[in-house]
Amino acid sequence: MTATASRVLVLNSGSSSVKYQLLDMTDGTRLAVGLVERIGEETSRLAHTPLATGGDKRETEGPMADHGAALKAVAAELAADGLGLDSPELAAIGHRVVHGGLKFTEPTVIDDAVLEEIERLVPVAPLHNPANITGIRTARGLRPDLPQVAVFDTAFHTTMPEYAARYAIDVETADAHRIRRYGFHGTSHAYVSRRTAALLGKAPQDVNVIVLHLGNGASASAVQGGRCVDTSMGLTPLEGLVMGTRSGDIDPAVTFHLKRVAGMSEDDVDVLLNKKSGLIGLCGDNDMREIRRRIDEGDKRAKLAFDIYIHRLKKYIGAYSAVLGRVDAVAFTAGVGENAAPVREAAIAGLEEMGMAVDAALNAVRSDEPRLISPEYARVAVAVVPTDEELEIAQQTYALVNA
Repeated sequence: MTATASRVLVLNSGSSSVKYQLLDMTDGTRLAVGLVERIGEETSRLAHTPLATGGDKRETEGPMADHGAALKAVAAELAADGLGLDSPELAAIGHRVVHGGLKFTEPTVIDDAVLEEIERLVPVAPLHNPANITGIRTARGLRPDLPQVAVFDTAFHTTMPEYAARYAIDVETADAHRIRRYGFHGTSHAYVSRRTAALLGKAPQDVNVIVLHLGNGASASAVQGGRCVDTSMGLTPLEGLVMGTRSGDIDPAVTFHLKRVAGMSEDDVDVLLNKKSGLIGLCGDNDMREIRRRIDEGDKRAKLAFDIYIHRLKKYIGAYSAVLGRVDAVAFTAGVGENAAPVREAAIAGLEEMGMAVDAALNAVRSDEPRLISPEYARVAVAVVPTDEELEIAQQTYALVNA
C-alpha cells in the first residue's frame, strides 16, 4: 500500500448480484456506489452512481455471464470516473463474508489458506459463502497485488459465552458438525451498538444495548460493554425474529411433522421456512408499508401478521433485558427499524415498567441521523440508529491494512 492510498472498495457478492461502494477513508466519504443484479441472466443490470463527481446515476443492461464479467463492468464504470481499480490511491478491497465460523473472529487478510477455510464453511452457509468466495476470487484476479480483506458477519458474535452459543444437544455431535449459534448481521450490530453509545455520550464499554436490526432479514443482539453476549440468529439466519419470508423461532418437530404428515421433502421444508414463511407466509406481503396500509383498511390477516411480528420482538427485548441485567438503550436499525414508526411504537408499548417508552412526536420524525425517540424521563433510551455496514467493513479493512 502506498503512503497516499486511502481508498477502500467494499464488495458484497450475492449469488446473482454484487453491491459495491468506494470510500475515501480519510473522512469516510463515498466516492461511488452501485449494484449489479441478475448476473448470469440475459438481462443483467448495472446501476452506478459517481458521487465523487456529482454525476447522475448511470444504468446499463446486457448479459453478464458471471461475477468476473460483472466486476470487470464495475471496474470500467469506476475508471470512467477516474476511480479505476488501478489507482495508486486504492488501499484495499474489503469483502463481506457471511460465515466465518469460530476460526475467524476479526477481519482477515485473504490468502489461499484463508480462502480454503471459507470454502470449508460452505456446508453451514450454502446460500451465502459460495457467492462471497466467487467475488473474492474474481477481485483477486483483477488485482492480485492488492490486499483483499474478509470481514465476517459472524465475527462480532464470537464473544458470546459458551452457555449462550451452544445448543442443548449431544456435544460430540454438535462439535463434529459445527452446530452452534453463530449469529449474523454482525457488522451492523457492531456499528449500531457503538453509534448508540456515542449518541448517549458514553464509551461502548460503559453501555449495555439491545440492538434490533429489522429488515427483510431481522435479528436482535444483547451487547454488554461493547461485546455481544447473545443474539437471535443461530446456526443459520433462520432462527429468531419473525422476518419478511423466514419463520424465525419454531418447534424443530414441525419439520418432522411436515415430512411425515404432509409428505414434504427436506428441500420443500427448507423453501417453506426460508422463503414462504414470516410476514409473507402470514399475510402474503413482506413489505411493512403495505402491511400497515392493509391494517388501516381493516385487513385482519395483515393485523394478525403484524401482531405476531411485534409479539416476537417484545419477547426478545424482555429476554435480553434479563440477560443484560441493566439496559441503557434499545436501538432500532435497518430498513424497517429505521423507517417504520408504528413498529417501534408497538414494540416498546407496555414496557414502561422496564423503563422504556417512546415519545410519539419524536418517533414520527424522519431523519438519516441517529436520534433518541424516548421521552426525557425514560430510564432506558430508545434510539433510531441508521446502520452503515459498508462503512463498518471499510473501516475494519483500512485499519487492518494500515496495521
